[in-house]
Amino acid sequence: MRIAETMWQSAVWVLALDWVLRISFATHVVMRRRPIGMSLSWLMIVLLFPFIGPAIYLVLGQNWLGVIRARWARQLEGHYASWKKRQEPWIHRHWPERLSDPAQLSRIITATLGDQPIGGNRLQLIEPTEAVFQAMIADVEAAQKSCNMEFYIWEVGGMADEFSDSLQRAAARGLQVRILVDAVGSRGFLKSDSCRRLREAGAEVRAALPVSPFRALLYRFDLRMHRKTLIIDDRVGYVGSQNMADPKIFRNGAGFGQWVDAMVRMVGPAVDSLSMIFFEDWHFEQSDFAIANQWESVRPVPQVKGNVPVQVVPSGPGTQAEAIGQILLNAIYMADHDLMITTPYFVPDESLQRALISAARRGVHVTLIVPDKVDSLLVRLASRPFLRELAQEGVVVAEYTSGMLHTKSITIDHDTSIFGSLNLDPRSLELNFELMMVIYDDKFTRELIKLQQEYAAHSRLLTEDRLKPPHFASRFAESCVRLLSPLL
Repeated sequence: MRIAETMWQSAVWVLALDWVLRISFATHVVMRRRPIGMSLSWLMIVLLFPFIGPAIYLVLGQNWLGVIRARWARQLEGHYASWKKRQEPWIHRHWPERLSDPAQLSRIITATLGDQPIGGNRLQLIEPTEAVFQAMIADVEAAQKSCNMEFYIWEVGGMADEFSDSLQRAAARGLQVRILVDAVGSRGFLKSDSCRRLREAGAEVRAALPVSPFRALLYRFDLRMHRKTLIIDDRVGYVGSQNMADPKIFRNGAGFGQWVDAMVRMVGPAVDSLSMIFFEDWHFEQSDFAIANQWESVRPVPQVKGNVPVQVVPSGPGTQAEAIGQILLNAIYMADHDLMITTPYFVPDESLQRALISAARRGVHVTLIVPDKVDSLLVRLASRPFLRELAQEGVVVAEYTSGMLHTKSITIDHDTSIFGSLNLDPRSLELNFELMMVIYDDKFTRELIKLQQEYAAHSRLLTEDRLKPPHFASRFAESCVRLLSPLL
């Protein structure tokens, strides 16, 4: 009898603790005032799963890295002020009347994030991957002072090894070679002989956002450094979707085909913005303020190389909440005639989905190109209802069938482009460190549209006969995953 009474009391205490945790964490979710869809998804997890739900929220729902990053940024306020003053001569201020809408988008970005449009640049769109590697290797071989880069994935083998060899030669010539790779996406490379040889040659290699039980208490372990940039001598910059991986080798046999990417090579004053972003990322993990404070004196003065205005827009923890989403919404709403998007992962929030539907309803020709086969089952299940709805509303939804389309690009009315590492999913918009460039130039935009049209030519449309709802099991799986889509 006493044992039964003890067990009953224990059960009551466990039940009470469970509800205290649920109510406490649910209150925290509500008070955070996140996007409604994200808040409802977290509430569902916290309230439906005893103990496990609050534990998942504690590990994945909190992100102290933004606070830490903001504190680090305050340590560098003097640098930022000096950098912005240094950029003033190249700020693009005079917009032709025909670019009135892009001018408004530029002002929104500046008001939201502080990043100015910088003129005087020359851009080159490079693809396929073989051409990207050839161009990067040529620039490394011609480098005179430094080679700085950050990549999410560095996969040993093929063209990546050829690039690594060029970096070893650069380090042997006495150049400063600094490599920042994501600790999870590049974990194989960090343990490889290729990485060891680079370090022996004099290159510095750092892992961004390393994972450990202690760090898991400070920030989400699934938050990653997703940027892909290369900066040569602080004068030549590369930005885009290309990881340091040979598509002939990378995930070969996974059933998705070769990954399809593109990069932009840029020369001009906007490269200074890329250097500043790399500088912050490189020194953040070590918090080496003393070295950071010497950096300003060794950078070359930017030189005008062309006439293209570019706004370099970084995002990630520490960035104003929902800022990137608001910028994308404004870009979509400013479209008058044509809007074309390529993205490997499409899991929009309701506002982004409504914006695309609104554009199609007001007569804008909206085209969305996604991979026919994507490397994430959850993303595929979550995206299907959104894609079907868009197709039913008049958006041209094309599924690329010649590989894993990985290029992230948006073109608007033949005069404005958005290009970089940003996917249209919650992870890119809310969590990861990303980098995109907003390019205000009709010539470059036409080149990018031509590439997008090539992707469309190798795609199949989501047509009426393919819009029929799938069988019940698929519909149920899609509906369940869609509830969690704000968290994917």
